[in-house]
Amino acid sequence: MQIHKKCHPKSGDIVKIKEGVEHFQQPNFGGSEFHLEDWHDRLMGKSWMDCDGNPACLIYGMRSATANLPIDNDVVYGKVNGLGHLVHVSELDL
Repeated sequence: MQIHKKCHPKSGDIVKIKEGVEHFQQPNFGGSEFHLEDWHDRLMGKSWMDCDGNPACLIYGMRSATANLPIDNDVVYGKVNGLGHLVHVSELDL
């Protein structure tokens, strides 16, 4: 089920990931440029928590557990250095 009815206000923009945000597969993730596409649920039609087998969602789930991120759907999809990632909005320097 799609949760967000409208595009993220920064859809299509390049924003910064906050300094100190860690990613176990991506060194120097914090401070990176993030090409924000949109809310994840708008792109996939459902919550990241319901995307069984989706690599970006699985990685985000592991990362969110170790980073104590909120378990909600305020999650956007975008790219860092051409690779797709899910990022919680609290991790963005907006």
